[in-house]
Amino acid sequence: MAGLTRGDIHRVRFGRSTGHEQAGERPAVILQTNAMAALSTVIVAPLSSSAPDAPFRPTITVGGTASRMLAEQLRAVDVTRVGERLGHVSADESVDINTAVRLVLAIS
Repeated sequence: MAGLTRGDIHRVRFGRSTGHEQAGERPAVILQTNAMAALSTVIVAPLSSSAPDAPFRPTITVGGTASRMLAEQLRAVDVTRVGERLGHVSADESVDINTAVRLVLAIS
């Protein structure tokens, strides 16, 4: 899908879930590098307005509503699951996202 940019927030159709996985249609942050835009999948992190605070869950504001990015639930989805663009993360949110992803993946 053309036009997917790292840091954009889109509606994503996650489908059915098992256990505590996020499911259904919800906002998600595009995390994949722009250099890989030609792939048929994209790496995203879902957002949740009810997830509790944690060092690996940065707060992201979408349309005036604060949500938590669930860095522990990163996943690749087919680009056909990605829908409407809702916004883009701020520079400060981007720093927090990078910190959370490094923490979850144990990257120094």
